[in-house]
Amino acid sequence: MKTKNLEKQKVVCYGEVLWDIFPTKTKPGGAPMNVAYHLQKFGIESHMISRVGNDEAGKKLLNLLNDWNIPTTSCQIDEVHETGKVEAIAGANDEMTYVIHESAAWDYIATESAYDELVADADAFVFGSLVNRNETSRDTLYRLLEKASYKVFDINLRAPFYSVETIEYLLEKCNLLKLNKAELELIITWFWDQTGTEEESVRFIQKEFKIDEVIVTKGSEGATYYTLSESYSYPAFRVTVKDTVGSGDSFLAAFLAKKVQNETPEMGMIYATALGAFVASHEGACPSYNMAQLMDFQLQRQSIL
Repeated sequence: MKTKNLEKQKVVCYGEVLWDIFPTKTKPGGAPMNVAYHLQKFGIESHMISRVGNDEAGKKLLNLLNDWNIPTTSCQIDEVHETGKVEAIAGANDEMTYVIHESAAWDYIATESAYDELVADADAFVFGSLVNRNETSRDTLYRLLEKASYKVFDINLRAPFYSVETIEYLLEKCNLLKLNKAELELIITWFWDQTGTEEESVRFIQKEFKIDEVIVTKGSEGATYYTLSESYSYPAFRVTVKDTVGSGDSFLAAFLAKKVQNETPEMGMIYATALGAFVASHEGACPSYNMAQLMDFQLQRQSIL
């Protein structure tokens, strides 16, 4: 990963931008866009490579990105396909399920030469698995993975839009893998014929795919960050959950922001846990806030851990 002491740190996020449709409201979403939003809150120069439709929904998303000071120059406009939509449905234990509309504009992110330099110059490049469901966006991602110096795989498995072969390829490319406990328990069965503890499973994946860093989020059980030789765990903050949409994305954004700012893993985990809980206690993946509000929330919650 690059370190820039005199320049503002830059992170490029790649993938879906869309609208999350709830029973009573509609909110902006898409894991990569959520990450970009929260990175910008931490003072990171965040960029979004994606594609929207030439429709009112797409115009609103582009206006939002501009309002958030996230450049829209790398967001393509599709004349054929509509802006992405996801129906979010709340289930047991505050977990969300998603109905993801197919053939959305973000399925057709075309390769542009300007992206090569943008990604090569970034401190980190964030991507997920969902954008690989269509070969056009997948081919563009594969090209950009060859340009990136530090690759962050926020796995975000959404059935049926992934394959073992694609996930295996992406695991081989990443430097930092972020996944939740259920995703870890699933993917380990694809590659390992034994049953082990969480740490044993992570160590197997690190060794098998040469991944230096892994983050496992565990909801109310907190989260653990693994390097090749150490691990750092942090408990979850207790909050009244409004919805869990985007809480994992915000967790990653806070951790990554502190990492590219050369903070310690412990500091990264503190901020990540705080922001993940803060977002879960609000509606939508991108609630309005500033750093002072997050710090107040963090101090209040730490006092009752």
